[in-house]
Amino acid sequence: MTTAESGLTYSDAGVDIEAGNALVDRIKPAARRTARTGSMGGLGGFGALFDLKAAGYSDPILVAATDGVGTKLRIAIDTGRVDTIGIDLVAMCVNDLVCQGAEPLFFLDYFATGKLDVDQGARIIAGIAQGCEASGCALVGGETAEMPGMYHGGDFDLAGFAVGAMERGRDLPAGVEDGDVLLGLASDGVHSNGYSLVRKVVERSGLAWDAPAPFAADTLGGALLTPTRLYVRPALAAVRAGGVHALAHVTGGGLTENLPRVLPDGLGATIDLGAWPLPPVFRWLADTAGMAEAELLRTFNCGIGMILVVAPDRATALADLLREAGETVIPMGNVGPGQGVAYRGRLL
Repeated sequence: MTTAESGLTYSDAGVDIEAGNALVDRIKPAARRTARTGSMGGLGGFGALFDLKAAGYSDPILVAATDGVGTKLRIAIDTGRVDTIGIDLVAMCVNDLVCQGAEPLFFLDYFATGKLDVDQGARIIAGIAQGCEASGCALVGGETAEMPGMYHGGDFDLAGFAVGAMERGRDLPAGVEDGDVLLGLASDGVHSNGYSLVRKVVERSGLAWDAPAPFAADTLGGALLTPTRLYVRPALAAVRAGGVHALAHVTGGGLTENLPRVLPDGLGATIDLGAWPLPPVFRWLADTAGMAEAELLRTFNCGIGMILVVAPDRATALADLLREAGETVIPMGNVGPGQGVAYRGRLL
């Protein structure tokens, strides 16, 4: 017979409620730093409130995006370098929102683990808060799930959910035409796609995560954990300046698959591969894997993390605006009759 003295507790099953409470207390200051106009309340409620009218919208359309960071998590777990993986999580969501013409407003995260490590969790969520703060996006809540038996060792999983808004009638893409100019914004590395292949290439190389990176002044693991660049503020500034017809976030599928998603039927794009140098990380991946150029272009961003499709008479002014905002801008081609992406020149 089970007695009060010998009865099982939730802690006996591997779930530490006190650790969860401690994590919430640790992350509250980071979440408060992300507060923006429209935010209401703080962490701890059953839901999060946001005032669209206070945020300045009169006839808003909501836009939502959800994503994760894929098997880049495996490298973060194996190296113990978890401080920036939250930036990746935010970037993968908010960079998509801005492609619709939306301003990211608030963000929620889902963090699941087998055994909650409060320090590790706080470092991860601090990264999420950093990404939100850089994007003008409030971290309004989330879920921390401790699930023994589902995740083993130090494994964990992350997912993110972002909501943005735009005024009715201002959604993108819109007005893409023959002759529009492609402005590429440089990436900060591999970002958060293609890591199953990246890990296979590293395995083939025989290098350990703590070995010096052949392409950067860091360890191999550290270099490959460089976080996804956040394009929100510069991209929104360009949209508000006028002349932007579309934006394409270069994620899974690379340049080949993502740019056509914002082009209307009957129009394709020509990209000059000689317009920018292939960053060393991609050359190392291609050389180590013996990868064909076409495979590289449809798997990785190849140094271009976001593409703006702009009116020709606005291209110079928009490029200047983006450079002043800190972006490396590459005029990389044009829109024209056709379908898909055609390439001139070579990357490899």
